[in-house]
Amino acid sequence: MAVFLLQRSTALTVPDCWDRLTDWRRHGDRMPFTTVAPVSGTGRAVGEVVLARTAVGRWGFDDPMEIVAFTPPGEGGAGLCRLEKRGQSVRGWAELRVRRRDSGVGADVLWVEEIRVRGVPAAFDPITAATCRVLFGRALAGVLAD
Repeated sequence: MAVFLLQRSTALTVPDCWDRLTDWRRHGDRMPFTTVAPVSGTGRAVGEVVLARTAVGRWGFDDPMEIVAFTPPGEGGAGLCRLEKRGQSVRGWAELRVRRRDSGVGADVLWVEEIRVRGVPAAFDPITAATCRVLFGRALAGVLAD
């Protein structure tokens, strides 16, 4: 599986950063040809499913992700969301973490993802990881910039 890591710092407060990071529709607004939305509930609870649908014309695929951990930031200023990819085309997991910056002002975001795309040989994992780092990095920048 391809693994990639994104780290960003923002002047947003931890709660504001968390709210943006777990607003799944924001992610879809930043990913080309992709919509993202909760399938049930708010998309902010364990057991709920978030669906990313990527399509160009009639060709497309679904990336359903089950929320298996969801801990909003509390007094300590840290939050964690873990998603398990359950689709036929895309498998793996993603962890999104938010914490208060060491300076005490703003928030740090850590996004770690392990991804396997059906039909793509493991020999291409470095290319898959690099591509995901660029695409998801741009999406994350947009999610935090609004």
